[in-house]
Amino acid sequence: MAVKRVSVREIACARAGDKGDVSNVVVVPYEAAGYEFLREELTVERVREHFGELVVGDIVRYELPGIQTLNFVMTGALAGGVTRSIWLDAHGKSRASLMLTLELDGWPA
Repeated sequence: MAVKRVSVREIACARAGDKGDVSNVVVVPYEAAGYEFLREELTVERVREHFGELVVGDIVRYELPGIQTLNFVMTGALAGGVTRSIWLDAHGKSRASLMLTLELDGWPA
């Protein structure tokens, strides 16, 4: 079977939230096959590499198989949080868009 490289955007949508200096990004695949693929390929290590120095704390991935969703909780990710950060995007809403640009190998062509 042939496989190809895809961005997360091609197989899922994402939503970001915040609480203090913690950012969470939820990734919801469009199809069941996307969930299984993302469970295998969208690892904490891949997310850490992709987000780079934007996240200085831990990243924890929670799997929610009942709703076929992955939730990434990132600490030390918002420069202190909304009330302390001078970042333009202090809530970290653009983190969902950043997650969607991550490219993965192995999607069936």
